[in-house]
Amino acid sequence: MDIHTRPGERLLADGSDYHAINPMGQALAIRIRGGEVITENPVVLQYVPDQHPQARLAPDNGMERYRLQQWLNFIATELHKATYIPLLDRHSPDGAKAFARQKLALRFDYLSQQLAEHEYLQGYFTLADAYLITVLNWSPYAGIDLAAWPRLQSWVRAVKQRPAVARALAEEMAAYNAEMSANQATSP
Repeated sequence: MDIHTRPGERLLADGSDYHAINPMGQALAIRIRGGEVITENPVVLQYVPDQHPQARLAPDNGMERYRLQQWLNFIATELHKATYIPLLDRHSPDGAKAFARQKLALRFDYLSQQLAEHEYLQGYFTLADAYLITVLNWSPYAGIDLAAWPRLQSWVRAVKQRPAVARALAEEMAAYNAEMSANQATSP
């Protein structure tokens, strides 16, 4: 979905309207077996590893699964939506940006404390860590300097060195650069 060319629209590569898939026009949406569509990051992010349990990216059930859901919702609400979206959206009012920045210490201190006690959010790499690295990777673009949280900085560096994460980030950057090049070629 192209969100850069015409930010008010959500067009798929074939030119069709993404709102037909997700009326909110937000990523993430996935069409599952049987044709149903599921949306919302914490739901989609749990669906995918449930289809591949051998990857051990999501606990099966019990307290570990609830902790995973807790982390996914924290990342989705406190970081992705409440912090990064206002800072990344050039149309966000200054008050929204100031409010997001005011909450940085509370949110990042909480993460730093968890990661000081554990290598990963749940002690081993899960999809919560994959989602967290995605969001924290937006920090330079959002004007967030992680220097005040050295544990977060070192965690980001270490996770980016995981082969699958490095490959995913490289593929994402290549796709982004291709989209930007295509947009520049077609703009007046």
